[in-house]
Amino acid sequence: MRGSAANSAAILSGLIVCALLLGGCGHTATSDHVQHVVIPADKVRWEAGPPGLPPGAQAAALEGDPAKPGHFTIRAKLPDGYRIPPHWHSSAEQITVLSGIFNLGRGDRLDPAAAEALSAGAYSYMPPGMTHFAWCKGETIIQVAGDGPFDIHYVNAADDPRGTGH
Repeated sequence: MRGSAANSAAILSGLIVCALLLGGCGHTATSDHVQHVVIPADKVRWEAGPPGLPPGAQAAALEGDPAKPGHFTIRAKLPDGYRIPPHWHSSAEQITVLSGIFNLGRGDRLDPAAAEALSAGAYSYMPPGMTHFAWCKGETIIQVAGDGPFDIHYVNAADDPRGTGH
């Protein structure tokens, strides 16, 4: 009987997913998990990266708003050679590499010898306050998740593209 109930639940879940896919998927990302969100890869809406990142990045919000309280998921598309100087965040950061090579290191200065090359499928969790830096080899797409409001504080004020020394 339990196997039958499990099969029924699996079929019902499949039907719900099919109905959502056939009925369109909208792009309203939400972090309250009241609605099901489906964004096919070719429908991700890339925009200029946030002002806290060096110029050249593109970003897409998939779920939630990193500037507001609550869970968020974003993607960042970073060009070949892109560098993010040493910085830290007030909340934890979770990164999954989707394509390219994301070189990630710990420390107060961008030191290539202190970094690890992360390729597609790699994952990193960084606790609040951990100072880190990154650079890309080839166009690189990463997915970043965490709890907002999400901020970025550069070790050296001169590296902050906002010019505010956050």
